[in-house]
Amino acid sequence: MSMNTAVNLSVVEHPYDHVIDQGREYYDGIVNFLDSEENHSMKLSGLEQELEKRGRELMRILLQKHLDKLGPSRCEQSVCGSDGIDRPNVRSQDRKIETVFGTVSTNRTGYGNEGVVSLHPLDAQLNIPPERYSLELRRRVAENAAKSSFDETFETIKKTTGAHIPKRQVEELTQRAALDFDAFYETRQYNPADETTTGPILVITADGKGVVMHEQDLREQTRKAAQKRKPQMETRLSKGEKKNAKRMATVAAVYSIDTFQRTPEGLLPGNNKPDKEKSPRPEQKRVWASLEKSAEQVIESAFSEASNRDPKQEKHWVALVDGENHQLRILKRMAKKLGVDLTIIVDIIHVIEYLWKAGRAFHPQSGPELEKWVQHRLLKILEGKAGLMAGGMRRSATMKKLTDKQREPVETCATYLKNKAPYLNYDQYLDLGFPVATGVIEGACRHLVKDRMDITGAKWRLTSAEAVLRLRALRSSNDFDKYWDFHEACEHKRNHQALYQEGEVPHTKLPQSSSKQDHLRVIK
Repeated sequence: MSMNTAVNLSVVEHPYDHVIDQGREYYDGIVNFLDSEENHSMKLSGLEQELEKRGRELMRILLQKHLDKLGPSRCEQSVCGSDGIDRPNVRSQDRKIETVFGTVSTNRTGYGNEGVVSLHPLDAQLNIPPERYSLELRRRVAENAAKSSFDETFETIKKTTGAHIPKRQVEELTQRAALDFDAFYETRQYNPADETTTGPILVITADGKGVVMHEQDLREQTRKAAQKRKPQMETRLSKGEKKNAKRMATVAAVYSIDTFQRTPEGLLPGNNKPDKEKSPRPEQKRVWASLEKSAEQVIESAFSEASNRDPKQEKHWVALVDGENHQLRILKRMAKKLGVDLTIIVDIIHVIEYLWKAGRAFHPQSGPELEKWVQHRLLKILEGKAGLMAGGMRRSATMKKLTDKQREPVETCATYLKNKAPYLNYDQYLDLGFPVATGVIEGACRHLVKDRMDITGAKWRLTSAEAVLRLRALRSSNDFDKYWDFHEACEHKRNHQALYQEGEVPHTKLPQSSSKQDHLRVIK
């Protein structure tokens, strides 16, 4: 180094220095707010609300400055779209993003060419959706819309985040959030080791629950019937008019469970079981419902789920249903197609309901006599004597000379027992430790469908109703977090990878800068 060369000791600024400075400035404002005399008398709830709001703004500032830092990022290799056209023209392009902290913007680099759409590799790197709303914000919308109405979701997002979403967008974002539901379960792989630790019985169960729909979204046959209906009032459906206002959602569940041997006497009401005999809990339970798909498609999905869990059919496969004939036909057809040894069991709870209605033909008043009549026949049915009970109650109705109207519930019950006899072998089921009640699917019908879809006065559009059912199913099956990771990956493929040649998104890098340190600069 010559004598004429000067040495200048300078400090190179770190890229985040300005972020830290602005964040510290806003943080100091929060501290000053707390330190001011006028706030010393504030209630704790008021302080919590104000700090939460200011804290979100601090996070928004930090996020904004991080995006500002990433904005100048450039691709080191050429950018080529899926159309095979290179995009050599480079210019900065600004866009707004609505996040859980509030609105931010990014002035990222766009790569274009004449006559083609520009590509933004930084958007792909950050997995920013093409619409305004971030994926994390969409997750908050999806979780809330699964629990409560779209209006309540709007209010919750407004109160608990810094985001601004119009009400109409809440419903649209909910629909988008459920887009990958089927693909998630179709591609999910089960670990065989997980299934070896669960019970030896694999249960498939299904039921139906109606949802009031807009007329254009009813199934064709129901819609035609609804169009023939002449409403008695303009603002409310009268008795009998709701019959053609609903679309049936098929609800399904698949789970494993341990065997639990019982006696017919042990199932009778009033027989208390000691704690050590508590029935086993369902394991690896998945529940879902669909308005869009037919009953056959939903049950086929249930068989697919069961096959994924037990591909070698090492467990006892049991189907628990309410005895609806269409369901029975589908179950038998699917079992035959897949070569599954399936035991179909008609739910004992439905049998009991038929018995109570038949019993009132002989004992119209509630009391010990009616209860004794029902319990006697229930015990015999649990002992495998459903056919005998059907014939016996018919003979009793004849002996008591009941009118046709009086014996109608008796005939209905007896016919049900006769027709469902192949699925009422409860003595065998109990001895094998199989479940005989559809509590899981009944609960799913209530939780998945009724609690959310049966809001007074609500009429659903098919796309929105299906999306809500899917999101509720994910939450009920404890799969929401895993699904959302899968959904974000699918969004990245759709919104970004699909735009680039061979699905390869060029990596972006910031212009090189030194970290904050003493640096000798030689000045001649």
